[in-house]
Amino acid sequence: MSTASAFGWLQIFRLGLIQACLGSVVVMTTSTLNRVMVVELSLPALLPGLLVGWHYAVQIVRPRLGFGADKGGRCTSWMMGGMAVLSAGGCLAALATTWMAHDRMLGITTAVIAFSMIGLGVSSCGTSLLVLMSKRVPDSLRAPAATTVWMMMILGFALTAVTAGRWLDPFSPERLVWVTTCVSVVALTLSLLSMWRLEGVSAPALGQGQRPAPTRADFARTLQAVWLEPQARHFTVFVFLSMLAYSAQDLILEPFAGTVFRMTPGETTQLSGLQHAAVLVGMISVAVAGCGWMKGRLGSVQTWMVGGCLVSALAMAGLCMAAQQAEQWPLKANVWLLGVANGAFSIAAITTMMRLAREGTAQREGTRMGLWGAAQAMAFGLGGLVGTGVSDLARYWIQQDELAYACVFFFEVVLFTWSAWWAIRVGQSPTPSTQPSLNAASWAQKGHQP
Repeated sequence: MSTASAFGWLQIFRLGLIQACLGSVVVMTTSTLNRVMVVELSLPALLPGLLVGWHYAVQIVRPRLGFGADKGGRCTSWMMGGMAVLSAGGCLAALATTWMAHDRMLGITTAVIAFSMIGLGVSSCGTSLLVLMSKRVPDSLRAPAATTVWMMMILGFALTAVTAGRWLDPFSPERLVWVTTCVSVVALTLSLLSMWRLEGVSAPALGQGQRPAPTRADFARTLQAVWLEPQARHFTVFVFLSMLAYSAQDLILEPFAGTVFRMTPGETTQLSGLQHAAVLVGMISVAVAGCGWMKGRLGSVQTWMVGGCLVSALAMAGLCMAAQQAEQWPLKANVWLLGVANGAFSIAAITTMMRLAREGTAQREGTRMGLWGAAQAMAFGLGGLVGTGVSDLARYWIQQDELAYACVFFFEVVLFTWSAWWAIRVGQSPTPSTQPSLNAASWAQKGHQP
């Protein structure tokens, strides 16, 4: 396979398998270990919350890792290294959880190290995978490719949860470590097999072997140059706002349904499942709209991105109304609409991300993708805190659950509407090729060395 050859469905499936393996390790650490800490070990729920938040905070290094892939000219080594670090971090996190039962400080300290490794591994592998997709997937396949890869990641979540759940019973600390290690080893092995000769033999990066190794100053200049590109900057803001709104409702939808609609835990779980199914429908809709002869007939990718945010805002406004009219409001239909809109705008955003990464100066695809990945990670890290925090504050000041939840949902209406406005700006921004270049004189005027 040559460097210039475009990826077909076989290569896209292999990328999806890597993403599924990545998700399988992550779901064990952010879901299973979370439950073990709280239920079996009787630790405060704040502890796993902080550890998961820390793994998102670590992902602020994504732009630097993407810059390294740009300078190296290849993505495979960063993907392999990322999966290795992620798998090792998953095993260490399980070991740290068992240690918490006997030596709490040792266990927590080890868990911080493990979740740091998980954040680094996700950043390295996930960023480089998206860069490789943006470089090698043809325009006609971007939307269906993005949908396929993300659906395979969700499938990885589900299969791992079901399979590992069966092997964990009857529970014991040793069994937890054994199951987590098996998941990590299988995921790493499948990932390495999927990466085998996937990228092909790439040409060395421009000037490689003639320039010194990139320095911190090189990265700072590249990152600033990317930030000065209007499309990259506007899209970064869009990603942060939309993902903040997307993640903020995750932790409060089920409590809202239980408190206001008096649903049982089983019913709220089914409601969450309905939302996830609707997200898949939204993803598939964008894939169909952007594939083959249907491309453009049902609207552009940007139309789906803007429309998805606006319909998400409309659905959140519906939840505001639901908080006041619980007896008459069709909650399930409202949640279904929210899920479809969320799935549509998220896949449209990923498709746009793949396109924008290639526009502008070459050898900066990884830096751009890393910048957007860091914005997404920060949004997801803050999302749970913002959603639950605003909810608690509203309930404290208002002392009425229905009105408190309505305030939180209205806050998300504002976020989704604001996201749509930034998505429109992405389409109106001039391409980087029309922008004046940052030459040595302009850098000197800004106080930088050329």
